[in-house]
Amino acid sequence: SACRLCIMRKLPSVLARTLTSGTTGSPVRLDMSEVRNKLRDIVGASANWSDHVQAMQERKALHTLLAKRQEDLPPRRMKDSYLEVILPLGSQPEIREKYLNVHNSVRFGRILEDLDSLGVLICYTHTKQEMQPKSPLSIVTALVDKINLCKKIIYPDCDIKFTGNVSWVGKTSMEVTMHMLQLHDGDYSPVLDATFVMVARDPENKRPAFVNPLVPESPEEEEIFKQGELNKLRRIDFSTASLLKMAPTAEERNIVHDIFLNTLDTKTVSFRSRKLPPNSVWMEDTKLKGLQICHPQERNIFNRIFGGFLMRKAFELGWATACSYGGSRPFIVSVDDIMFQKPVEIGSLLLLSAQVSYTEKNYIQIRVHSEVYDANTREHHTTNIFHFTFISENEVPRVVPNTYG
Repeated sequence: SACRLCIMRKLPSVLARTLTSGTTGSPVRLDMSEVRNKLRDIVGASANWSDHVQAMQERKALHTLLAKRQEDLPPRRMKDSYLEVILPLGSQPEIREKYLNVHNSVRFGRILEDLDSLGVLICYTHTKQEMQPKSPLSIVTALVDKINLCKKIIYPDCDIKFTGNVSWVGKTSMEVTMHMLQLHDGDYSPVLDATFVMVARDPENKRPAFVNPLVPESPEEEEIFKQGELNKLRRIDFSTASLLKMAPTAEERNIVHDIFLNTLDTKTVSFRSRKLPPNSVWMEDTKLKGLQICHPQERNIFNRIFGGFLMRKAFELGWATACSYGGSRPFIVSVDDIMFQKPVEIGSLLLLSAQVSYTEKNYIQIRVHSEVYDANTREHHTTNIFHFTFISENEVPRVVPNTYG
């Protein structure tokens, strides 16, 4: 289905034509290494750890540059935030090592890091004020709505091109649509589509801040903007229907009860006595855990742990879980609903727990729970929940829950 999605959605080429056909001439094209440098310049952050704290203190003075109302900010077009970024894996072999995995293809965790950085830069491009070299906004990733892949393999020796722009704007949040393409035989072909939601906050990253409104200029752009609005409504519906807030639906209750009946031991007919059906694995036996110490090297421009790093670590643990469960190399198909619930401070202990949450034929759904442990207070806090869908080379056993939870 992901493949069909990529073929159906001709958006990258249509949008690229629309967004680059303005009076401004060629689109802004950067090298991936320039993306993070530009972000540091926009925020006024220092690459040096000891100077960084001072730079963050100086940002507080930018508070006066924030808009009091969204109406005070000039509207922007989609083409104003459109960026193209090249990752020159083919033309600059020296950068390949960082992106290479043991199967001689590209590490998807590194791509997640690049998408995260690019999404933030696109939002800063949308909100840029001509007379201000430094932005008063702290723009952070709130949610990875979805990433759909239509290529199993990303080659380590062919250039990659990322394109993207702001596709929807609320009062203080922005949706960014990005596409990744890879060069083959002189042509760039689609690899993935991604939708991220970013939020703007004040210079100290404490309160929401207004962002420039977005004005669609064509029927295609109006369609894209409308889709952004629908995505927002879907997310609201999804959060209100959470099992932590609402009872399961009749359909959900039936599914749970069917699983329960299938695992009931007919000899004892007791709630406690459960039996594993053939070619199945108890869900609790599919867990893998990991621990990261959050070093300054992994910080973002706001002195917190970089969201892309968290995604890479969660993905790699998820991949390892799918690999050990399926017994063969898994391929990522889709990434959904990564909620950034709480920032991760430098020096934290990051605990990651992955488990298989659903299987169907060759497909394996992995849930990764991420939490920080504060050694001083001995408290645990959830920071993220990740959902990854993999496809395995062979059909996999069915995963079966053992408890209601």
